Order: sequence, then C-alpha cells, then structure tokens
Amino acid sequence: MTLIIKGSGLTVNDIVKVARHGEKVELHEEALERIKKCRAMLEKKIEAHEIMYGVNTGIGEFSEVVLNDDQVKDFQKYLIYNHAAGIGEAMKEEYVRGAMVGRINVHAHGNSGIRPEITLTLVEMLNKGVTPYVCQKGSVGASGDLAPMSQIALLLMGEGKAFYEGELLEGKEAMSRAKIEVPGLKARDGLGTINGSNVLTAMSAIFIHDANNWLKQAEIGAAMSLEALKANMGPYTARLHEVRGFKGAVRSAKAIAKMVAGGDLKEGRVDHKVQDAYSMRSTPQVIGTAHDAIAYAKSQVEIELNGVGDNPIFFPDENLALSGANFQGSPVALPMDMAGAAITMVSVLSERRMNRLNNPALSVGLPAFLTKGAGMFSGMMLSQYTADMQIVEQRILSAPASIQSIPAAADQEDFVSMGMNTAIKNFQILDNAYGILGIEIMAAAQALDFRDYNFGKGTQTAHSVVRKYVEFLDIDRPLYKDHNAMKELVSSCEILEAVENEIGELD
Repeated sequence: MTLIIKGSGLTVNDIVKVARHGEKVELHEEALERIKKCRAMLEKKIEAHEIMYGVNTGIGEFSEVVLNDDQVKDFQKYLIYNHAAGIGEAMKEEYVRGAMVGRINVHAHGNSGIRPEITLTLVEMLNKGVTPYVCQKGSVGASGDLAPMSQIALLLMGEGKAFYEGELLEGKEAMSRAKIEVPGLKARDGLGTINGSNVLTAMSAIFIHDANNWLKQAEIGAAMSLEALKANMGPYTARLHEVRGFKGAVRSAKAIAKMVAGGDLKEGRVDHKVQDAYSMRSTPQVIGTAHDAIAYAKSQVEIELNGVGDNPIFFPDENLALSGANFQGSPVALPMDMAGAAITMVSVLSERRMNRLNNPALSVGLPAFLTKGAGMFSGMMLSQYTADMQIVEQRILSAPASIQSIPAAADQEDFVSMGMNTAIKNFQILDNAYGILGIEIMAAAQALDFRDYNFGKGTQTAHSVVRKYVEFLDIDRPLYKDHNAMKELVSSCEILEAVENEIGELD
C-alpha cells in the first residue's frame, strides 16, 4: 500500500503505518500543483522586494531586520544552523519519520511557499529509508519544533547525520547511498521546513495509537482480576452506562462483559457480593473516562495533522502573505497532557485491584499474597512495591507541561507550549503503564489458578498467553524476570491480539 498525501484525511493510523511500519508515501498531483502555484507567487513577491517575515527579514527578535538580496540567499542556511540546537540522545526513528509525514502534509496545502523540490525530497527520504538523526530534547513547541525539525532540514543541504540501512552516516553519505539528490535551500525553504509542531504531533499520534491498545489490555487485566475476585458483574451491563451517556464507559463495560461471557461468574453460578469496592465497580467509568480523553486528544491531533501549521502563510489566490502563530503547539499539548494523566489514572486503578488480589482481607478467599506457603514464602508481596514505585513516577510526570511556559528570544517568544515535554513524558508514563498492568495481569493469572470455576473465554485466552511466558508461582523465585517478561508481553500486544482473535474486537 502507498499513502497518498494530499493535505487532508491524514489519520493517526496513517502516521503509524508510515512511521513504524515503513509504508510508502506519494504526493498527490493536485498537491504538487498547489505547491508550485504558491512558490510562483512567493518568487514574484521576492522580486518585488516585498517584506515578508523569515523570507527577507530576520526571525524572532530580529524580525524587524530587513535582509539585502545577498543575505537572502544565505539566510536559510544560517537559520537552520542556528536552530539545529537540540541536545541528548537520538529520538526514535519512527518519531522523526512521523514528523516528516506531517510536514509533507502541511506543504500539500500549498500555503507554505517552499519549492516543490523540498517536499519531494522529504517524500523520497521516507520511501528510501533515510531518517535524519535528531536529538530528543530542545523544542519548546513554538515556533514549532524548531530544533528537531532543523536537524531534519540539515539533510536537505547534505549536512547533519542520518540513519540508513542500520547505519548512522554523515548526511551527505546517507543521501548519496540512497541516490537522493540534495536540493539545497533557497529563500523560504528552511523556515518552511521547520516552522510547525510536527514532531510533538507525530509523537502524540503514535502515543494515541499505543495508549488505545494499552487501554484495551487494561480491560483484559480488569476482567481477569474481576473473575478472580468473584465480582458482581452487574456494573458491567451496558444499559447502566447508556443511561448516563458517556461513550467511553459504554465501550469499556461492553469490552469487559465480552471478556467474561460464558464464565460461571457471569452466568450467576458463583456467589458474589451485592456491591463491590470502587476499584472493581467503577472500572468502566474510570477506563471509559480515559477512552474519552484519548478520543478527544486524537481529534485534536488529527486536526493539527491536516492543518497548515506554519508561519508565514501564503494565499496565492489572494496574492496574500500573513504572519501569525499557527506553529503554536498548545492545541495539541493541552489535550495530550490530559491523555497522559488518563493513563496514570487507569494505572492507579490497576494497582488497586492488584492490592485486593494480594490482601487476604479483601480477596474473597484467595491465599495471602497469592502463595500457598505464606510465612515461608512471600508470593507477590513485592510485586506491589514495584507497581507502586512506577505509579509515583507516573504521578510526577502527569503534571501538565502546557502551563510551564518560559519566555525566550528576548521576550519576543514569550509564551510557548512546551508540547515536546508533554510528548516525551507521555511515553515515559506509558512505559511505566506497561509494567504496572503487566503486574496486575500476572497477579490475576496467579489468582485464577487458585479458583475452581470456569472463566469467560476471553479471560481463559489471556491466562493461557500469560502462562507461555510466566509460570505459576509455586515457591518464591526472583520476580524481576517475570516482571520484565510481563511488561514486554503487554507492550507487544500479544495478549490483546490473542483475545481479539478469540472473542472479537474490544472496541
């Protein structure tokens, strides 16, 4: 399959397909014509010496400095040099590739004024696997992701570094090996490549995809724990949630009910309490809230993916150039702060169910800490410690970055989104979430082995996948191997795939 980029219709899943799975891209013919038309207008304005921000003026605090004709020629090069000011380790290649897809889609609108050679080179780099080396840190999320996008732009001058066929090469060498002609940068090309929040948006798109898969696995883990704890399954009736009206809660209740369908608990053959604790009874409401938060964040990210995030913006039909702040990352940063906090919230709920599995006063007859040899053995006592540590880290990371603006550029850029901080910390939150949920699922599998009734088909399937990687804890053993195995298992989505193959989609 080839993704046709036309300036509209780009989705989170499209970003994942290209960025992570290497799907090819192609620029739509009409998009190419729009790019050419806009460039032609810009060149007429340059010839007429019309003053335009970032074309024949400096940038930021230097926006009032008008450049002469000779300076215009070199300005884009020095602009990229100056802004390639990141720090730290290389970000994942999929983040960089996702940003390149997003930038191509911005150009496809025909409002950026760059030469078509720039956009077509980015397309060719994606298709031939040349991925610029980009430092993870340095962007404040306005004016766009300038530092990381500038490291991408260095390749357009045959500079910087890039990954190609598993090697980190000098940019010129990578482009040469891939047989990609270096286009160089002329007036507007540099700023038109970097002046948008494309990296934080691409990272957010990938996070949303992964977070949705994690939430579905949170429902799988919840179902396993609920069956082990002899929960009252009444609160998982969809009708209960439909009368309140939150879509996420309805979705979550249906998913959990689907997991336990056919089991003795669901069919009323196992005694249960009239009313369970909140960590059991409120699961659809809590996970549902996270689903709704992720859905809102997705809607905002997809607006940004398909919008013109640039500055200045050119309107060739009106022969007009407007300078504004469409690079500002706040429309993505704020909902993504909420999305990260939502994953933390569900992780806290997961740990609370795991606590009930461990605690003999709350576990409805399960042995203390899920071990047959309490006293001699401690079972899964320390697994809870490990989960708790990760939750504290999640809570620290859940403080919103979108309110942390620090003025820069002599106060010309005096409010920024800090959306890159949001994007980075969200993946740290999710990394911890894999471990926390893995521990709950491991404990639930252990608890289910102590029960002598039949479970739902979904629960049985999930349990069988766990047992391929983690054995029943008969006597104490070092658990770090099991914890890491479970974290990797949740991250891989193998449990989710097996369950959905057995009982159908959990959406």
